[in-house]
Amino acid sequence: MQRGRKRAAGPDRGAGWTGREFEVTVGPVAHGGHCVARHEGRVVFVRHTLPGERVVVRVTEDRHPGFCRADAVEVLQAAPDRVPRPCPYSGPGRCGGCDWQHVTHEGQLRLKAAVVREQLTRLGGLSGDDAVVRDLVVEALPGGPLRWRTRARFAVDRAGAPGLRRHRSHDLVLLDDCPITVEPAAAAVLDRRWPGAGAVDVAVDSAGTVTTTRLDRRGRPQSTRVLRAGEDEGGSDDGTAPAGRAARWAAGRDWEVEGTGFWQVHPAAADALTATVAEFAGVRAGETVLDLYAGAGLFGGTLAPAAGDAGRVVCVEADEAACAAAEANLAALPQAEVWQGEVDAEGLTELLAELGGAPDVVVLDPPRAGAGAAVSRVLADAGPRAVVYVACDPAALARDVAAFAAGGYRLTGLRGFDAFPMTAHVECVALLERA
Repeated sequence: MQRGRKRAAGPDRGAGWTGREFEVTVGPVAHGGHCVARHEGRVVFVRHTLPGERVVVRVTEDRHPGFCRADAVEVLQAAPDRVPRPCPYSGPGRCGGCDWQHVTHEGQLRLKAAVVREQLTRLGGLSGDDAVVRDLVVEALPGGPLRWRTRARFAVDRAGAPGLRRHRSHDLVLLDDCPITVEPAAAAVLDRRWPGAGAVDVAVDSAGTVTTTRLDRRGRPQSTRVLRAGEDEGGSDDGTAPAGRAARWAAGRDWEVEGTGFWQVHPAAADALTATVAEFAGVRAGETVLDLYAGAGLFGGTLAPAAGDAGRVVCVEADEAACAAAEANLAALPQAEVWQGEVDAEGLTELLAELGGAPDVVVLDPPRAGAGAAVSRVLADAGPRAVVYVACDPAALARDVAAFAAGGYRLTGLRGFDAFPMTAHVECVALLERA
């Protein structure tokens, strides 16, 4: 008789700890907005705490034999960086939109830098003694840790009331305000009811125009409403208003983007990132630049003047609306062009063949999952003199840095920006050059 594989304890393959409370001493910060503790031989990922604290935790999820998830529900010994939460909706069992509301802003910057360093050493294969890794700091952007979010998505319950989800849950916390969201955007959604909607996207552009897009329960757009700065709050949401384009200002010029389309959420992020990308890329006259995941053409449009009339800048983007915005943004730059298509290994190989030679500089700003090993290998094989990688997830960055390293590239520059205060997210710009 063939023996069956032994099943882990508990109905959900954990140890049956869900709901259990116990004391722990908290260890280091980890990727994802929690810290690591240990109890009875198991790892406990604890939210709402800080390294070095002694806390009482309540287990919120226990699905794996080796670890569980918990909230710190009582602080017995507080860390020096602990402060009262400025948002009344934040805390154990409440809104999951923020991770570090209980931490000073300076403390948040240190935590984020520690996470980036840990990911680059553990997943990227780099040494902690490497100066690029060791000396990393996460830089604050102007404006402070509140009222920075210019674009957000709020969920809507069956009664039409808006809010945000609890952490790792479909449960909705109804909100009257969101203190990290700029007031016009928060008010445009949270001061109303949205019957029949599953979610609402909202964005405020540089001119103060507020755009809201209703989504159904499958995430499909239903209608868009545009409120110009200074207009009355009245008006309909019946889909008759034109979506139009939002005005953004960055790198010393105006840009267009779809009303609730992708743009850096923090109002100061686009300037910080374009300046760093330009510095790392060091584009020279006559060079060819490949801008992948180009969105509305922000990086390609910023680098095109340095390439000059003899240069070439190719922006690649999959989203049709973003490509249309990029075409408008790059219209005055004859050396820049927009190609619509997915960024994958096969398509990238074809694109490189059509270019008739390796690009001198590659800039990529992939989604949270990263470019991936296959795309990284194709780019490394192409042999650009510099790869400038903009990353919103340090784990994905670290994995792709390892893939580039296997292709003969090394990390020679790195900056981190706190483009998402109060959350665990951090924006990085990395420079990879041939070893």
